[in-house]
Amino acid sequence: MTATRVLLIRHGQTDWNAQTRLQGHTDIPLNAEGRAQAERLRAALAGEALDAVYSSDLQRARDTAQAVAQATGAALTLERGLRERAFGSFEGATFAELEQRWPEQTARWRRRDPGFAPPDGGEALQDFYARCVATAERLAAAHPGGSIAMVAHGGVLDSLYRAAARVALDAPRTWVVANASLNRLLYTASGFVLVGWNDDTHLSAAPAG
Repeated sequence: MTATRVLLIRHGQTDWNAQTRLQGHTDIPLNAEGRAQAERLRAALAGEALDAVYSSDLQRARDTAQAVAQATGAALTLERGLRERAFGSFEGATFAELEQRWPEQTARWRRRDPGFAPPDGGEALQDFYARCVATAERLAAAHPGGSIAMVAHGGVLDSLYRAAARVALDAPRTWVVANASLNRLLYTASGFVLVGWNDDTHLSAAPAG
């Protein structure tokens, strides 16, 4: 098949990002900095040719994706499969609080145990990874030869980086997954290929107007 160009974007900053709280499926809005990042995305992507914009249905991603759709004129479609990993009881806790409340379970989470699922409905890492990759492949395969954007979450971007760079699920992360950065992949029948990662030059520019 002809390659699909994929623009991959993490949502703008939220208060919970700034406080190092796990968000998961908790529906947290963008904060003032996150809204400013979305405006800078809008300016940076003005006129970029996209066939579609897909977004997690959580508002921090959806509101970021709306800026991308408005900049490019592409239709926005919400996709539940692009949601962040469900963290169960871990959601809302800071990293320090996790260490205090669930030391053994937090240790399994930190070492990226593929089979570990946080208590009370959390998603196992291996299941989350499979969900992210399958969703992204389905969306990309629908646009052979075209260009699409996907706006999602840190864990989703991490999963797709691993898929594209052929990095093991339990390997430590050595790459940046920054809010509102631009990341580019190609997709063919052979899977994803990494083209560019963590372009954040637009975030240091003053917004227009």
